[in-house]
Amino acid sequence: MAAVQGGLIDTEEEKDIKTEPANDGCGNNNNNNTANDGRLLNASPGSISSGGSNKPATGALEDQQTLLAVLQFLKKNNLSESVEILRREAGLSEDTEDSKGLDSSGAGSGGAAGNVDSESGDANSLLSRVSVSSSAVSASAVQAPSKGAGEDQPDVNVVLSAYSQQGDPALYDVYYSSLKKFIESVLDCHRAELSQVFYPLFVHMYLELVYNNHENEAKAFFEKFSGDQECYYEDDLRVLSGMTKKEHMRGNETLLDFRTSKFVLRISRDSYQLLKRHLQERQNNQIWNIIQEHLYIDIFDGMPRSKSQIDAMSGSLAGEAKREANKAKVFYGLLKEPEIEVPLDDEDEEAENEEGKPKKKKPKKDSMGSKSKKQDPNAPSQNRIPLPELKDSDKLDKIMYMKEATKRIRLGPDTLPSICFYSFLNAYQGLTAVDVTDDSSLIAGGFADSTVRVWSVTPKKLRKVKSAADLSLIDKESDDVLERIMDEKTASESKILYGHSGPVYGISFSPDRNYLLSSSEDGTVRLWSLQTFTCLVGYKGHNYPVWDTQFSPYGYYFVSGGHDRVARLWATDHYQPLRMFSGHLADITCTRFHPNSNYVATGSSDRTIRLWDVLNGNCVRIFTGHKGPIHALAFSPNGKFLASGATDGRVLLWDIGHGLMIGELKGHTDTIYSLKFSRDGEILASGSMDNTVRLWDAMKAFDDLETDDFTAATGHIHLPENSQELLLGTYMSKSTPVVHLHFTRRNLLLAAGAYNP
Repeated sequence: MAAVQGGLIDTEEEKDIKTEPANDGCGNNNNNNTANDGRLLNASPGSISSGGSNKPATGALEDQQTLLAVLQFLKKNNLSESVEILRREAGLSEDTEDSKGLDSSGAGSGGAAGNVDSESGDANSLLSRVSVSSSAVSASAVQAPSKGAGEDQPDVNVVLSAYSQQGDPALYDVYYSSLKKFIESVLDCHRAELSQVFYPLFVHMYLELVYNNHENEAKAFFEKFSGDQECYYEDDLRVLSGMTKKEHMRGNETLLDFRTSKFVLRISRDSYQLLKRHLQERQNNQIWNIIQEHLYIDIFDGMPRSKSQIDAMSGSLAGEAKREANKAKVFYGLLKEPEIEVPLDDEDEEAENEEGKPKKKKPKKDSMGSKSKKQDPNAPSQNRIPLPELKDSDKLDKIMYMKEATKRIRLGPDTLPSICFYSFLNAYQGLTAVDVTDDSSLIAGGFADSTVRVWSVTPKKLRKVKSAADLSLIDKESDDVLERIMDEKTASESKILYGHSGPVYGISFSPDRNYLLSSSEDGTVRLWSLQTFTCLVGYKGHNYPVWDTQFSPYGYYFVSGGHDRVARLWATDHYQPLRMFSGHLADITCTRFHPNSNYVATGSSDRTIRLWDVLNGNCVRIFTGHKGPIHALAFSPNGKFLASGATDGRVLLWDIGHGLMIGELKGHTDTIYSLKFSRDGEILASGSMDNTVRLWDAMKAFDDLETDDFTAATGHIHLPENSQELLLGTYMSKSTPVVHLHFTRRNLLLAAGAYNP
């Protein structure tokens, strides 16, 4: 039993669940960080566990506490000569020790275990404080003599072992083998959950050996156990195998992140108790120490998860997302559209009368305007973030959009879209990005030779605005002034934009088609005018390549993400970013705005997707499940769902409101670079490096969904194996990887890529 200020606490009833850390798991640091910081309380044999919120001792204070603890240990063993020498060398007076209350009379019969809830410098709390915040006992540390049956001596070795980097290198193999043997012998229902521990333990034990210069032991350990790890960690293990010296670790940022960020495992309470009991019985402190220091175990009540459920969510660089990370409220509804009267042209009326079905067409038009009639209960308030006001030209464009929408084909399993493929010829594998305007009139390509090229895909040619001298001669009152300001001499089917000094990896048209954004390996994002075809601004904030950029659906704002692992939110009229979204552990490879512009989704090489709130910069969702870097994201038109594609060739579907994975679409054999929902959200198109476009029945995938409270609470998912039922069609190109997909306003599907002979 552990003595705690005159009372006894049953060690079996210690609070062994990880207390929630002050950091909510999304990179949002709340105030008053608790000492445990979400890690397992120290329950190694003989030490005292505390559920309190002591602040961890730091710096000089920690050193002094340790010295006092050692002094007391020496005094208890009547080593008075050593006490005098230590006190003299450390410059501690007897007064100091007495004032801390660490003499033998203040320690109590069961050792000094103090009031651990106290935040003050309570005398008796010092020892327990140090023991809670320090590492577990190492095999080589000195054993404290026990006081007698039924009493545990507070283990001063725990204090001292904080300074011992690791145990005997020869024992690593023994410890890991022992744990492996134990997990393989437990019941099937627990084995799948406990097997999750293998990978993070293997990595940390290997790194610890390398860090402490045990090169041969590290190599032997790697060769013996690397084959046992899950196949989706292959790439990480390949990187790890190249790190055989301490010097190799210094420059690797991803590895440093792995070491400092806690690997999250979601385990049922029963499975966790089994693991804990085994490690305590075997006194396997080396592994227990790593679990405390580097793992965050998210314990849930209920049945253990199956292997398939765990595999569906595993694979990211830092384990699964904590359940708390996906609890925040997300306003995924659409904003109320401004009410605009749509004048009917004569030809429209004639067309309706000819068909004799005017009633069928009108509801379609109303359904487009239905968003403006009622406010979606899940939508953010209109003024939650400031959005640009509609200009007259925007209103005209809205009217055009609504007219087009009346002629839109309703897609479904029986009415698949026609697909028009734009092949870039003679690009010599230099095409790195493509975008199409919302009205499908312009297409732009970013190239490895650092140029951006814009084409008109309608008979209307691209023209520049006239020079200032010529503009002064124009009659500004004339009806066709917008035509007159354009210089016919400059008319051509395409324009080349020069300015970047490295390959262009991301491009995005503004909703009003007046501007084009491009991001490059040179670390800049450039804003180009499509009136003058010149660069207006270069946005400098990233220090490394910028892999993607995208305009907000309302214009004005845009987002960028790159190699520096931070996404940035910009406004076109600001040189500096408005928000910085930090939390990914590797490159941000793709970025997407939510249709209501209040949220930004980012996909990363750390194999997670994060959803960020534009208003306050908080991370409100973390989605794990992909087994490779994520290269494509698409929101459904109603804002409720997100689709993601990655190098693992899988498309995953996510419910944003509940924060759950709800579907997995298998079929592609290579990286998915493009995803797009049809205008009404009925169909999802995916484009891949395997030279195919695939169409999926999105409505069926979402309609089959039943999210009960239990699933939402535990994060358990039961993914149906229905990829083949949902696949509506596969369309091969001759030899052209699909880089971009776009549905026109009438639901024709446009695809683009560079022919690869």
